Amino acid sequence: MNAEFKSPEALSGVVERITFHNEDNGYVVLRVVVPGQRDPVTVVGTLSNVVSGEYIEASGEWINDRNHGRQFKAGVLKTTPPHTLAGITKYLGSGLIKGIGPTYAKRIVEVFGERTLDVIDRSPSFLSEVKGIGPQRLERIRQSWQEQKGVRAIMVFMNSYGIGTARAIRIYKTYGDNAVELVKSNPYRLTTDIWGVGFKTADDLAMRLGLPPNSPLRARAAVRYVLQDLGTKGNVCYPEAGVIEETMRLTNITPEIVREVIEAGRVEDEFVRETATVPAPDSTEPEPWLYLKPMFLAELGVARAIKHLAAGDHPLPAIDAGAAIDWVEKEMKIALAPSQREAIEAATTEKVLVITGGPGVGKTTIVRGLIEIFSAKRQRIALCAPTGRAAKRLSESTGRDARTIHRLLEFDAGLGKFKRDRENPLDADLLVIDETSMVDMVLMNQLLRAVPLWCCVVFVGDVDQLPSVGPGNVLRDLIDSGTVRVARLTQIFRQAGSSHIVLAAHAINAGEEPQSAPDPTGDFFFIDVDSPETVVDRIITMVRDRIPARFGFDPFRDIQILSPMNKSELGVNNLNLRLQEVLNPPDSRKPQAERFGRTFRVGDKILQSQNNYQKEVFNGDIGRVAAIDLTDQLLMADFDGRQVPYDFGELDELTHAYATSIHKAQGSEYPAVVIPLHTQHFVMLQRNLLYTGVTRGKKLVVIVGSRKALWIATQKQETAFRYSLLKERLKAADATT
Repeated sequence: MNAEFKSPEALSGVVERITFHNEDNGYVVLRVVVPGQRDPVTVVGTLSNVVSGEYIEASGEWINDRNHGRQFKAGVLKTTPPHTLAGITKYLGSGLIKGIGPTYAKRIVEVFGERTLDVIDRSPSFLSEVKGIGPQRLERIRQSWQEQKGVRAIMVFMNSYGIGTARAIRIYKTYGDNAVELVKSNPYRLTTDIWGVGFKTADDLAMRLGLPPNSPLRARAAVRYVLQDLGTKGNVCYPEAGVIEETMRLTNITPEIVREVIEAGRVEDEFVRETATVPAPDSTEPEPWLYLKPMFLAELGVARAIKHLAAGDHPLPAIDAGAAIDWVEKEMKIALAPSQREAIEAATTEKVLVITGGPGVGKTTIVRGLIEIFSAKRQRIALCAPTGRAAKRLSESTGRDARTIHRLLEFDAGLGKFKRDRENPLDADLLVIDETSMVDMVLMNQLLRAVPLWCCVVFVGDVDQLPSVGPGNVLRDLIDSGTVRVARLTQIFRQAGSSHIVLAAHAINAGEEPQSAPDPTGDFFFIDVDSPETVVDRIITMVRDRIPARFGFDPFRDIQILSPMNKSELGVNNLNLRLQEVLNPPDSRKPQAERFGRTFRVGDKILQSQNNYQKEVFNGDIGRVAAIDLTDQLLMADFDGRQVPYDFGELDELTHAYATSIHKAQGSEYPAVVIPLHTQHFVMLQRNLLYTGVTRGKKLVVIVGSRKALWIATQKQETAFRYSLLKERLKAADATT
């Protein structure tokens, strides 16, 4: 006999707070004021977009969740504009409309009552009757309301095809009122025009719009996506056969059509085909490799620049290198090791030099020595690094101005390009690039384009760290090409040798398990914990209580959690939720912004997740939330003392940074680092990842996790091959080919 059918229950009320909203799949957790219920109730379900104050209608059932208690699980969940005075006030005060925050929302509703939304929509000029709303605020409200109407219209279209709120806002801001027509005509344009929209999202939209599955438009977009996706894995190019195979797997399009669109793209200068001079790791014979045109030009540009620089005259006049180095020792009041003297001497004659080695081997001392010599000869010196933190550290260690590469090249947000280039080169005779392992092929090409031919270039970095997040492995290729002078430092100096962080890093690099400091006041510790839940609890206790009490470090400013991955219980996302809850809980006296599934509060530690050239904030930069203005929908972020404004619609660029990934931490250094390490992270456990994480800590590093995971990480070396022909181009007699 069939079980008795249970009809769904109905529930309606006003959204008081959005506890959680997953922008990708629409899953929401709401606190809703329901008539007849003393306290707000929890409602879970799916909504593409929701704003505090909106009226919801839901059908579903009451359940008792094991972790969160009684809640209403909605099978159907709909929103309508609020129709009660309290709902309208909350709706307008939520930050939905620029120029209207909680205070003005209350004033407006007091004047217009239940007609408020109709007045704003049809006769916004009447808002001037409200105290404090002058012409400028009125215009801001009018424009923001119209924008919201436009965003809502496109969201109805986008959400019906599975595209979430954050992307819908970006699509509207990029295309304006013509967004729907432009997307319908070619949905694949989203993959190149809109950050965060990949091929799969655009392809799903295209299929729902009825585009033919074998369309050349679809095939070419897929080839472009495959090459871009391979780029995110570090590849500058890829074997053409592999690109065809991956495109077929992605789309089920026949190989004949894929080959045709590759050839068409090659003729139209979108793709470049090069016959490799070396076979791929899984091949026996060289084969054609495929590039996106910008990647090809970047790789070719780096090879040409290195060749031309190496061939030019050295900017230093002829000097007695030995006497100059003796003088440097007196000036710096140190005795240089033979390897350091050799490296400095090389830079007085070689135009291009690589200095590489692990922590504590004296790379910075060599840079300081070079600066002394070049300064004494009145040479112009430029110092740079890929991140703000790395540039700041370089400046502190040398006592000279050091800039990020982007600032050195003077990026112009209005023009969308760098002011410094081949026609307007840098004013430098010596250029030192620190943390070179982080610099990808595209950025290295931009930098070297601006280096004058007479300049001496010194690449400084640790080749055993993780390679760049972007395409290429420039530092490794420079070293392996054998075409530039390399100073590889291995000797750990006495002062650094007393640091257990340094000893641990070198042990990991040698494939050995690092040992904790024997003294409780030491600087490196491994805490053996098997349960992921216990690992999280230990980390919270250490960050909140133990490390500040014992070492005096500030939980926000000085301590950084570095996780091998983003997902899982010990991943970045969950750790950030837990740590925000403990370190920066809700405070009724402070405003907070709820956007795209995240809640931002004043004081939150935040991280920029993409390059934003207009704001001059870059992927991996860490700051703090300085202020939140609900009236003007602005969040003010503080990045190293620089105030950067974010419109609420841009908050998908920010994530919390109580914890971050080891990849994002490249080039940065923190007083204290805590690393969760567990077999949950198995796919990411590898030697250079752990080595990079440990070397981010300056005064304290604590690894919390299982000994098995520690053993796996020290034994497993990254074997992924990054496809690039830079090394071969450098070896070639003529880098113009």
